[in-house]
Amino acid sequence: MWKWLHPYAKTERAYQLCQRLLPWFTLSGLVLIVVGAIWALAFSPADYQQGDSYRIFHIHVPSAILSKSLYMGMASAAFVGLVWQIKTSFMSMVAFAPVGAAITFISLITGAAWGKPMWGTWWEWDARMTSQLVLLFLFLGVMALYKAFDDKEQGSKAAAVMAIVGIINLPIIHYSVEWWNTLHQGATLLKLEKPSMPVEMLLPFLVSLFGWSFCCVSIVLLRIQNEIISRELKRPWVIALANQQVKNSS
Repeated sequence: MWKWLHPYAKTERAYQLCQRLLPWFTLSGLVLIVVGAIWALAFSPADYQQGDSYRIFHIHVPSAILSKSLYMGMASAAFVGLVWQIKTSFMSMVAFAPVGAAITFISLITGAAWGKPMWGTWWEWDARMTSQLVLLFLFLGVMALYKAFDDKEQGSKAAAVMAIVGIINLPIIHYSVEWWNTLHQGATLLKLEKPSMPVEMLLPFLVSLFGWSFCCVSIVLLRIQNEIISRELKRPWVIALANQQVKNSS
């Protein structure tokens, strides 16, 4: 693993990798989100119980899935940074946090909007919603703890410890519908057997999920680049990059 990570421990190499990947993820994500939205709104059939109100599913469920994935990515970067002392891993952790917080907030807002017509309430302190709210607080806590230190290296390490400890909340979110009585239904997509969702609804959902995923990756990559530039502002390669961009724009 170290042999794979070692080249990207250098901030310049990490920046260049992000630069290469960014246009591919951005373009793919935008195209898939547009296609998924049109497919879900115009061509996917209405649910036999919920009618057209179920269509918010194509935003709520991808954001709920990605909120946990982004936290896992943030915690993994934190672990690599602490164990191997790779500076770019800490930068990646810092880049993940705001994106994860925004996606988690979207999942909570869309869940509330979906819950009102279905359950008759905007919010209920059940296990799934409460643990998802805790996830938002964990993202915000990592961001706040990092900013609380004047020394970015110390702030990164403190925030990394918090990110790793917060992993315990992920299985609570996932299994909350099985461990406690909640308003949420059980697994629909992530079953070992055939998902209990018709293909004409499943396909646009998968397109939307990949679109949201690629867009989140592109934003994380952009934030990693910004974090690298802000920390390495006086490095020769950053100065040369800035001069090159000025020359290209003139």
